Amino acid sequence: MVKAIDHYVNGRRVAGNGGREAPVFDPATGERTGTVPLASTAEVAGVVAAAKAAFPGWAATTPLRRARILNRFLRILEERAGELAAAITAEHGKVLSDALGEVQRGMEVVEFATGIPQLLKGEVTENVGTRVDSHSMRQPLGVVAGITPFNFPAMVPMWMFPVALACGNCFVLKPSERDPSASLLIADWLTEAGLPAGVFNVVHGDKEAVDALLIDPDVQAISFVGSTPIARYIYATAAAHGKRAQALGGAKNHMIVMPDADLDQAVDALMGAAYGSAGERCMAISVAVPVGEETADALVAKLEPRVRALKIGPGTDPEAEMGPLVTRQHLDRVRGYVDAGVAEGAELVVDGRGFKMQGYEDGYFIGGTLFDRVTTDMKIYREEIFGPVLSVARADSFETAARWINEHEFGNGTAIFTRDGDAAREFAHQIQVGMVGVNVPIPVPMAFHSFGGWKASLFGDHHMHGPEGVRFYTRLKTITSRWPTGIRAGADFVMPTMK
Repeated sequence: MVKAIDHYVNGRRVAGNGGREAPVFDPATGERTGTVPLASTAEVAGVVAAAKAAFPGWAATTPLRRARILNRFLRILEERAGELAAAITAEHGKVLSDALGEVQRGMEVVEFATGIPQLLKGEVTENVGTRVDSHSMRQPLGVVAGITPFNFPAMVPMWMFPVALACGNCFVLKPSERDPSASLLIADWLTEAGLPAGVFNVVHGDKEAVDALLIDPDVQAISFVGSTPIARYIYATAAAHGKRAQALGGAKNHMIVMPDADLDQAVDALMGAAYGSAGERCMAISVAVPVGEETADALVAKLEPRVRALKIGPGTDPEAEMGPLVTRQHLDRVRGYVDAGVAEGAELVVDGRGFKMQGYEDGYFIGGTLFDRVTTDMKIYREEIFGPVLSVARADSFETAARWINEHEFGNGTAIFTRDGDAAREFAHQIQVGMVGVNVPIPVPMAFHSFGGWKASLFGDHHMHGPEGVRFYTRLKTITSRWPTGIRAGADFVMPTMK
């Protein structure tokens, strides 16, 4: 049965206007399961207007009351995490255990945001001048928007809106049209937790909806996660229209394996980081860089049987380690990258293109793929594949491996596996990447730190969630005050100084 998926405006689900729409599929079967409306510019304007109308009341709500609403929302998430995870698996395809992990990482940001009364405290200086005091405060921006990707339909929105709402902003979410249902559960539960109507809204759509948010004068800030070309466009367009923007782009995350590394630990890490969620993670490890031929030979020898033995199936199968890709178009794209790797001369150790699963022949499945002897000029090394394809690029030294990472266009995440503390420290301090792991393959910061890359992986000044999120969703105001004493000194025509 094909379900109709609604927008969420002013505290309730609202059908689209009957214009354009897009299909939603179950990636495991290829069957159409839903229809999502694609909002027009006028519809987006109406959603923004609803958020703008709700802003004065929400901004005037005390931070403690906002935190208590988010705390009730957190309790609902804890009780219904399985329901939200099932909605993710049904439309994205990732295995249920991975979907539950996604929900957990989102909940951590909600938990961080419940501490907003402490986080919004300003600074006070008494007597910056004679009988003159100064204090600062952080105030909300107004209406802010989040444009989020298909690969984390719950976690990435929850890396944005909890902090934005806690700071006193109203939020418009434009989720991916490929897996939109999780956003509606979130909206329903926020309302159930006591969030006033209009403070959180969901509008579905494609480029028309995105552009409408980017140019709407009542939208003060844009948060985005997606590919680098779109991130660059989002940032440039938002800035041209006077908005703040944080636009997180693509990645090509390398993991250096030193000769002294625990090789079994490194292989376990690579399997999970390269093939978990079918490689559809911006923090996935897609390039393994063993240092030295002996290390490389041993690493590939251990990886090959593990990749061949990957348990692949629908996300609802508790035995599955990897599910399908999100759409047939993306499946074709990933296959195309494997074709390109072969054409460019990389050694194809494990070929996942021929994977078929009985009963799921129309699903968007591909097997795990492993390349060896990949060089830095190859397309599969330079570009983000976003699929279960791991490239092994052999380096002759630590210095060569680190140079490859620093010279790459992307700088999202990276890792080194070693027992050498000196090498680990040198790597962490000198590498030009925003998130670094030492014997940790996917170094996603906890909610009370902040998430973000460098170079072409992030456009904007602020990373996401954590303290950086509070700074992004507020602006600083400083007040300098002096009260009359009855002594008049007359007008002063020079630049004010404090004495």
